[in-house]
Formats: sequence, structure tokens, C-alpha cells
Amino acid sequence: MAEKRASTSRRSRKSTAAAAARPAKRRPAAKSAQAASSTAGKLPVKKKAATQAKPAAAKPAQAKATKAKSAVMTDLVKVVEAALDEMKAVQVKVLDVRKLTDIADTLVIASGNSDRHVRSISERVVEHAKKSGFRPMGVEGQRDGEWVLVDLQDVIVHIMLPRVRELYRLESLWDVSAARRDAVTERRAVGG
Repeated sequence: MAEKRASTSRRSRKSTAAAAARPAKRRPAAKSAQAASSTAGKLPVKKKAATQAKPAAAKPAQAKATKAKSAVMTDLVKVVEAALDEMKAVQVKVLDVRKLTDIADTLVIASGNSDRHVRSISERVVEHAKKSGFRPMGVEGQRDGEWVLVDLQDVIVHIMLPRVRELYRLESLWDVSAARRDAVTERRAVGG
């Protein structure tokens, strides 16, 4: 115990000696009273022309970036759909969720016939994405195989067993038009 205390005290002496050897940080010099009084009476001048020109110039650049992003996204969705089709995934549904959330632009929901089928579908989606130059952010649930999520940044792929898909009903959560249809049919059933 005494040896441990002695080594600790040596470390603390070394660290304080190293800190003393370092040069002190320089702080910016304070403005003189004369400089402060000369600027005190002046207000900053706003340039209206310069501020109005920036948003106008930024809009075409944003439009081009959005078009390029949507073209890349549609390519990625096509790659995912091709992988799902190749592995014979069932009930494939593509949902555009750009207006609903910022985490992704598109959700792809598909089902597999068994846990092994779900795992192999997810592996094939990742393989096709990598071949096409899209790096997956992550894959979750592959060990269990009941519900596998493949995060491809702007496209999120959910591959599930049919019973899990029925339990969580992601389509009704994310597809606003489907949720509205369900609400209308419920109102009609209750009302008359």
C-alpha cells in the first residue's frame, strides 16, 4: 500500500513539473479605452444588397444538390429492390418518408419465409450495396433473423418474418395514406 502511494506521489510531482515547464498561453490584449470610445458611437451598417443576393444564388445550388441526391437515392433503391427480387423476398413495399422524418428518405420493408431466408436476404442487400459503391452504416438483428435492419444512410431496409411484420405493422406507422385509409374505414364501421 505504501509503495502504491509513493508511486502516485512521484507521478503527481512529475505532472506538476511538466506543467510548470510549459509556456503560459497568451491571452489577447484588451482594447484600450480610446479604441473602445471611438467605436462606441458608431453602429454597424447593414448591407441589404449582399444579404439578398446570397439566398438567390444558394437556391439553384440547393436544387442541383437535391436532384443529385434524389438520383443517387433512386439508384440505391433500385439496387436494394434488385437484391430483394433476386433473393425472392415477399411483400416488398417502398415508402417515401422524406416529409415525415429526417432520419431517412426511403424505407423498404420486405418479408422472408424463414429466419435463414431473412438473414440471407439482408446479406445479399449489403453485398449488392457494396458492389454499387454504397457503404452500409450498419446491420442489426442478423443473429436472430426475425427482423433485420440494414441502414444504408438515406435508405433503411427492414426485412422481417411475416409474423413480426404483422405484429409491428411498420407500413401503417410510416405510410400516412394507409393510416388515413384505415381511419376512414374505422369511422365507417363505427358510424354505420
